[in-house]
Amino acid sequence: MADTIRGADTADGAGTPNTPGTPNTPDGADAPESDAPPAPESAAQPAAQPAQPATQPAHRADATRSIDGLQSAFREHGYIAGRSLATAVFLALELGRPLLLEGEAGVGKTELAKVLAATLGARLIRLQCYEGLDVNTAVYEWNYPRQMLEIRLLEARGEIAKATAHDIFGPDFLLRRPLLQALEATDGVPPVLLIDEIDRADEEFEAYLLEILSDFQVTVPEIGTIRAAQPPRVVLTSNRTREVHDALKRRCLYHWIDYPSAERELEIVSTRVPDAPAALARDLVAFVHRLREADLTKVPGVAETLDWAAALLSLGAAELDGDVVDETLGVVLKYEEDIRTVRGANARRYLAESAAGA
Repeated sequence: MADTIRGADTADGAGTPNTPGTPNTPDGADAPESDAPPAPESAAQPAAQPAQPATQPAHRADATRSIDGLQSAFREHGYIAGRSLATAVFLALELGRPLLLEGEAGVGKTELAKVLAATLGARLIRLQCYEGLDVNTAVYEWNYPRQMLEIRLLEARGEIAKATAHDIFGPDFLLRRPLLQALEATDGVPPVLLIDEIDRADEEFEAYLLEILSDFQVTVPEIGTIRAAQPPRVVLTSNRTREVHDALKRRCLYHWIDYPSAERELEIVSTRVPDAPAALARDLVAFVHRLREADLTKVPGVAETLDWAAALLSLGAAELDGDVVDETLGVVLKYEEDIRTVRGANARRYLAESAAGA
């Protein structure tokens, strides 16, 4: 499941380092067709019945019923969200629509879902996407060992001749993966479903998500259609390594999270690493912004800024100078070529330019 780095938001908002979540692992491909009749309605809605879109429950923390309240609640959890980002989250909650967040790695997309779950007092269910993800890992699979045991028990009791498909293909034999867990949640508070890095999944899996994100339901051929009693709050993230299909985007509200301004990033550092000396935090943020203008393989995100601030604090650094930068570049830059480019004379030049700019 993708990175659990506490990132930050953008010119629009900003994230933080770690909030407890409930990561789950992923996968999926359609289950084989079966002639088995649908299970009783108590287990699931038969597929023969027309799908009715689920409605979002009214249950919501009072703090999330206004944009200002949402911003304040996020700030209490260490996430600095700009007005437009808070508006996007507010509308997603009000309209019961999935929220698609795009942006560079480390700007706070994953962190926003974690903070939203904490703000709502909801369980976080996380699906980390990757190439080859299929239904078996993402939605459900059959518990084959348990099914075989049930067949042996039926044989031992002499009931195998009377057995039907429902004796081994029913809800009790399903292994529920993240997406099905989110649809079947019944603990009173809709969970937050984080579908992380959807751009890493195959287009086929993207297409499979359409039914889930449109009607909050999934069809299991052997059972029928399982529909959410309380639809989850859905957050999808993408680093834009490829374009997400228009059909999926149409089902979501959309927000692009950019790198924050220097002022907002300084506020993020002050919030997340409050013990960092003010001068150090200011110099560090200015230097990171200068790095983002350089021709690097991967410029640092806000997550790296926070990591660097914590690292410098651990080293007892009171200010940023060339030697400190050279010794700790591996915290903020992740490619050897970038470290070689910056270390030494360039680091000192960037320090002088960032100081002049500040």
